[in-house]
Amino acid sequence: MEINRRNFLKTGAGVAAAMQSGNILGANDRVRIAVIGLRGRGFDHLKTYHKIAGVEIAAVCDIDENVMRQRLADLDKMGVAKPKTYIDVRRLMEDKSIDAVSIAAPNHWHSLMGIWACQAGKDAYVEKPCSHNWFEGRQLVAAQKKYNRIVQHGTQSRSSTGAIEAIHHLRTGLIGDIYLSRGLCYKWRDTIGRQPVESVPAGVHYDLWLGPAPDRGFTKNRFHYNWHWFWDTGNGDIGNQGIHEMDTARWGLGVKFPTKVSAIGGHFMFDDDQQTPNVLNCAFEFEGASGRKLLEFEVRHWITNHEADIGMWGKSALPPAGLNVNAKPAPGAPTLGPASGKPGTIGNIYYGPKGVLAIQEYTTYKSWLGDKMEPGPGGVGKETNFENFIECVRSRDASKLNAPIEEGHISATLVHLANVSYRVGRTLHFHPETEQVIGDEEANRLLRDGDRGYRKGFEVPEKV
Repeated sequence: MEINRRNFLKTGAGVAAAMQSGNILGANDRVRIAVIGLRGRGFDHLKTYHKIAGVEIAAVCDIDENVMRQRLADLDKMGVAKPKTYIDVRRLMEDKSIDAVSIAAPNHWHSLMGIWACQAGKDAYVEKPCSHNWFEGRQLVAAQKKYNRIVQHGTQSRSSTGAIEAIHHLRTGLIGDIYLSRGLCYKWRDTIGRQPVESVPAGVHYDLWLGPAPDRGFTKNRFHYNWHWFWDTGNGDIGNQGIHEMDTARWGLGVKFPTKVSAIGGHFMFDDDQQTPNVLNCAFEFEGASGRKLLEFEVRHWITNHEADIGMWGKSALPPAGLNVNAKPAPGAPTLGPASGKPGTIGNIYYGPKGVLAIQEYTTYKSWLGDKMEPGPGGVGKETNFENFIECVRSRDASKLNAPIEEGHISATLVHLANVSYRVGRTLHFHPETEQVIGDEEANRLLRDGDRGYRKGFEVPEKV
């Protein structure tokens, strides 16, 4: 049921939010949003919010003044009035004129910024994965509930009309009782090489970039984007591109937390600074009212085959003979690798007694039915995760969120469990109610803070 402006003000949560943010939004009110982290995905946030009616990009925040200048110039070209600018996210959270924040900072900041936003009476769009470790995600969920905020997770498949249609087919028995889902993250990732410790570049506020993470000296590889491949700040590709497919694999299978997790892999081919695996094979077992189900997940980083038509561009699954993947392809020619523009095999496959269904990235799906694998239903549809978030900010109805933070936390926990299993080198037995690994202190320590701890002043709170 939609909560109107008057009724929301009567609730204790509504009064608290009013006192904290100074703003209570009605259905027709303008949403004043701040985007945090502007370099890559954050620029996508800016471009998307700019297109949503009734949204004002009121503030931007980034620790790199060079990126900030570029984005302000970009916004000016887009016809956006100059927003307030912040270097320190803590000062942004004090701005009572901001209704909501959109967080596109590195992974190690996601939960803390989300918690701070809730405590400041602001709604939050939190990019994937919502946490750098299990404990952070649990605390973010607690903060969302305590402060009654709207918190959307950045797994946009949940707002894709194509993916929603595909999941509907699964729920209504198109391929029968699904026993297995597979998440595929086969994305070309070249070596990052090695980079020495050096001086922090001019205009970069590196202490604020580090936030919760330890200072091991500035290197180019530990900074823009390549931070994904270090345990202090990232979660490898399973927590980068892979979290999308993990979330969709779990969604389609209709499960929550697993009972058993096993992962094996390594860092192959390249001799460089990367710490996280570039090849990872994971298996998750679920026990519940609907019986035993399995989820498999794979990360591959270089040359590989496509599966179930996922990632195929053109009429053939195979590239032309002698194709040079670094050359510009002929018009209409199917390609593999960097030359294709979309070289990866990114998506999900579901298996049941009546057939197979595959989803490619966020929007497209196909199915094959019967023992002859005859083509079944298929389709494509756009995703509107940001629009769904803004609608819920206005209505104050968190139940209408397509990607609520609690679902994001569950999927992110699967990512963390796989990484921990890989790091400790053994199968984990997980208790879905306590959200703890049974009889494994080392694994639980890694789930809690990555065995890295928090820098003073940037701790994720024990009590939100």
